[in-house]
Amino acid sequence: MQRARNRRADGLQRAEEAVLQYKKSRPGTDPALILAMSLSELTNSLQEGLLSPEDVFYSYMEKTLDVNKDLNCCTGILLESFDQLTSVASNKEGLLYGVPVSIKENYSYKNHDCSCGVVVNLEQPAEKDSVIVEVLKRQGAIPFVKTNLPQALLNYDCSNPIYGQSLNPHNLQKTPGGSSGGEGALVGGGGSLLGFGSDVGGSIRIPCSFCGICGLKPTPGRLSSLGIQPIYRGQKSVPSCPGPMARDVDSLALAMQALLCDHMFSLDPTVPPIPFNKQIYQSSKPLRIGYLESDGYTQPSPSMTRGIREVKALLEQAGHTLVPYSPLKINYVLHDLLIRGILADGGTSLIKKLEGGPLDPCLRPQVIPYYFPTWLKKTLSFLLKPLVSSPHQHAAVEDYIHETVSEWRRLNIDVLLCPMIGPAFNFDYCGVLSYTILYNLLTFPAGVVPVSTVTAEDEEELRHYEGIFKDHWDKLFKQGLPVAVQCIALPWQDELCLRFMKEVEQLVKQSRK
Repeated sequence: MQRARNRRADGLQRAEEAVLQYKKSRPGTDPALILAMSLSELTNSLQEGLLSPEDVFYSYMEKTLDVNKDLNCCTGILLESFDQLTSVASNKEGLLYGVPVSIKENYSYKNHDCSCGVVVNLEQPAEKDSVIVEVLKRQGAIPFVKTNLPQALLNYDCSNPIYGQSLNPHNLQKTPGGSSGGEGALVGGGGSLLGFGSDVGGSIRIPCSFCGICGLKPTPGRLSSLGIQPIYRGQKSVPSCPGPMARDVDSLALAMQALLCDHMFSLDPTVPPIPFNKQIYQSSKPLRIGYLESDGYTQPSPSMTRGIREVKALLEQAGHTLVPYSPLKINYVLHDLLIRGILADGGTSLIKKLEGGPLDPCLRPQVIPYYFPTWLKKTLSFLLKPLVSSPHQHAAVEDYIHETVSEWRRLNIDVLLCPMIGPAFNFDYCGVLSYTILYNLLTFPAGVVPVSTVTAEDEEELRHYEGIFKDHWDKLFKQGLPVAVQCIALPWQDELCLRFMKEVEQLVKQSRK
């Protein structure tokens, strides 16, 4: 652990020295101008030669170093990026030519660890880049920093014993969310224009909601997962998938367009060769939109409900049709399909990964039951419900997906608007993921768009918040700052999901004006 920290400190120091040296050689550069640009503005300026990749790279490197001092969101600078910068000019055709990008710590990058925040994974550097990193480089992007995550990934928070606790850019007393919390903090804090996380229960969407940025969990299998390390392999019921995180929806769309290319399809033949469909993304035809204010399992916070109501009104004013929707069999799904799917082995694989190192406070409440002796686990399973997956587990999941698609067809809806967990929680919060994990199980693409901030009225209403079950977890629901909504589409309709997100983003911007 100490050697890992030393490597990080050394990389940060060397990057700082390189930035100072560059600034001395280029005193006329205005980093503020570069940092204020959107991704589309930046890529256009780079392609046209109005900006140099060096100026962009060093502006973002300097900002990242500053943000990290406040938020502790980085696990290491990728010093190879300095070498890549000198050779990037050879690929000006790449859609992300000259763009510095950040990656979550569990993305393989040659000669760097993917620890997932656990000690047993340290000092096992990756032998090659993950497919996504390789494709990003081919498209001219420069991966320059790895970002923090919670110990063992499966958490709302972002803390581990190796690299410590990451903080929220809007409120240092709050978590940036998990498990892609370092990415959320860095992008939300302005240190990265485009980041990449992974999502198994909300791990892209929760940090985006908490940090006030946009993010997409694509259809599982749409992007290659080769070289992206899970905490343990073989869990199929609730598929994990990588996805982009950025300040606006156009940036997510450009990232998807860049990744969905022949190079990725040849590197990973298991990915269907479906290029990005710009026509669907740019469509303006009216949509028929399902919506819900509560899933009937977790009571939404006042600001979550207000966010949905305000966006629903804007969409109706813009000529879209809104239809009430309720998720099917939510109690059954969470207990019988989701918990049984993720913990089919009673937590044994996870416990093995935690051996040989300290347990982070953010993970402790979640995993203590996994350490119970077998006789006690069996007794509790008998008294409560068996956590062991039955042979019919996957068949039941398939049935549920088809039932949900049939319900969408019955209501004739194109997309779904639903609440997004938030605002940002206090540190060490552990609770249910009903609003996000459902769409991992369903394999539906799901995106997050920030739409508001917490109001004094929200805070006042929260004093009367009890939760649907009025239990221990409900009492821990605390407020933060940004407020987001979630946009959902059917499997493989990622472009439609992004188009819906863009619609929400534009309507919210217009209403603010």
